[in-house]
Amino acid sequence: MILEHIDSPADLRSLTPEELTILSAEIRRFIVDAVTATGGHLGSNLGVVELTLALHRTFDSPRDVLLWDTGHQAYVHKLVTGRRKAFADLRQAGGLSGYPNRTESEHDWVENSHASTSLSYAHGLASAFELQGVDRRVVAVIGDGALTGGMAYEALNNLGHSGKPVVIVLNDNGRSYAPTVSRLSLSLTHLRLNPSYIQARQRIRHLIRELPAVGELAYSGVHGLTSALREVVTPHTFFEALGIRYAGPIDGHDIAGMEQALSNAAGWPGPIVVHVLTQKGRGYAPAEEDDVQRLHDVKVNVATAHGPADAAELPVTTYTHAFTRALLRHAEDDRRIVAITAAMPGPTGLLPFEARFPERFFDVGIAEQHAVTSAAGMAMAGLRPVVAVYSTFFSRAFDQANLDVGLHRLPVVLVLDRAGITGDDGPSHHGVLDMALGLSIPGMTVFAPSSAPEVEAMLEAALSLDGPSMIRFPKTPAPRAASGSVGSGLLARHVRSGDGSVCILAVGKLLAAVEDAAGLLMSEGIDVTIWDPRVVSAPDPAMLADAGRHRVVITAEDGIRQGGAGMFLADALDRSLPCGAAPPVVNLGIPRAYLAQGKPDRILSDLGLDAEGLALAVRKTVAARADVLAGQVPAAPAVSLPATFTAQENLD
Repeated sequence: MILEHIDSPADLRSLTPEELTILSAEIRRFIVDAVTATGGHLGSNLGVVELTLALHRTFDSPRDVLLWDTGHQAYVHKLVTGRRKAFADLRQAGGLSGYPNRTESEHDWVENSHASTSLSYAHGLASAFELQGVDRRVVAVIGDGALTGGMAYEALNNLGHSGKPVVIVLNDNGRSYAPTVSRLSLSLTHLRLNPSYIQARQRIRHLIRELPAVGELAYSGVHGLTSALREVVTPHTFFEALGIRYAGPIDGHDIAGMEQALSNAAGWPGPIVVHVLTQKGRGYAPAEEDDVQRLHDVKVNVATAHGPADAAELPVTTYTHAFTRALLRHAEDDRRIVAITAAMPGPTGLLPFEARFPERFFDVGIAEQHAVTSAAGMAMAGLRPVVAVYSTFFSRAFDQANLDVGLHRLPVVLVLDRAGITGDDGPSHHGVLDMALGLSIPGMTVFAPSSAPEVEAMLEAALSLDGPSMIRFPKTPAPRAASGSVGSGLLARHVRSGDGSVCILAVGKLLAAVEDAAGLLMSEGIDVTIWDPRVVSAPDPAMLADAGRHRVVITAEDGIRQGGAGMFLADALDRSLPCGAAPPVVNLGIPRAYLAQGKPDRILSDLGLDAEGLALAVRKTVAARADVLAGQVPAAPAVSLPATFTAQENLD
């Protein structure tokens, strides 16, 4: 095999065209086998095989900088930069990252998975090289819908204005996670909206259709020609209006053609776009044929994406399923409800909504900021917008949620999927900031469901509010709440009564682990009280009153500890009681750290946030606060804890 002898980009440069064709096929087989075994991003990498080979044959990485926007398309880059053997542990704990990773290789510059960032990095690097007087090329590969993100346009504007010599490779496969929402059609839009143009076009089409015998055929030909011209002319006009040279489009699977175009671009003294057309999923029939899911991630739950539009038919095996079913049910009765997402209708459970209510569904592309402010506008006009995005991507729209939604007290429902520890995709995908961010917005109601039925009850409550709300839940399977135990409205749920010594406020997903921990502790004579707060931002007075009767309170959450739910609840408890009457509170949560990839349960276990770790934390708390538990003196200093707890600073 040729691939077995490729350990660096230099090994590519001596290959013949025939050998490159063979190597491309070998790489595709390798990626399919690797991703099938470990999970990962399939279609995006199958589509950039020839493009990656052409880039590494033309440019001298790492002296020349290769930046990969939406970094999940960098598997081929990793293969040809010496990491072939590491693919056995792709996306596994301690193994190869699914994204570029600066600690893995000098060929990786950016540890990015959030889209639309590479052009800004490129502008900064090119500016620095120019100031330092060094001759190094900067190449940014952007695609997979990343040009629907506003940050990319800001960078294009600066690149065109500054004239920095950056090669922008526009990998055009027509897709982001879902089919790409945007096309570069600014100039064409001005033309197509011109009344004279519209009238002339209609007259010509009418006359052509009237031609004897060949009218319909001629009309189809003209329509196809118009579409083809639109695709060629529009990008050229758009980029050059910004001061950026444009070349293309060219075949993104023709290595020789791309090498010629890239070599020419490398000699251009300013910013230049090389527009390449690629096929996402190329060479693997299931990825080519599946219109959404296998193109991106072979482990996406297809039932969620392609489920029936009838709410009653949807199974409830995950929090996302519960959200989908509840949203469909409410939307049937309330035409004001609209759904908005940022290029992820499948994973967030909105495809059934789109199928049932297409006119009330909005996919804005990779543009979370726009999604939230657009929702604010809809709410101003009387609609009830529901914005569904990943928790990790919500941080991109915090300013909009704060000042465009929160400041105006608008009834926008933010549904944050993949909250907490997500696992395989690493530090950029863990959704640990959402509660801290949401709780900092005045008037934001923050819901944290502990089971699938809770999601349905909380969506109903959120849609009835006069102001903004947030419902956050993980991607892991959802436990079913016991019959009759689902909370209603905005009230907390009293899960278990203890002996009055220790009360645990278990937020969201961690309720199940806390209940298991309580079972372990019972055999040791430690009888804990458990509450499910449900609504973190407006703690139930009954819960606070009961917690205040205990000698020690512990909070547990799968969000960041600093500024998170536990600290918010501790403050609410302190303010609900007379000065100095509140019991000491111990906050357990995610540490202030970037956490590498791994299975969610393993990561939570390492952090002491599984049943055994939580039980240990209770034991340590009981030992450290013995005098308080006996009702004698103020809290004693915390005892030393194992490393996982010390890292969290949980018992300061």
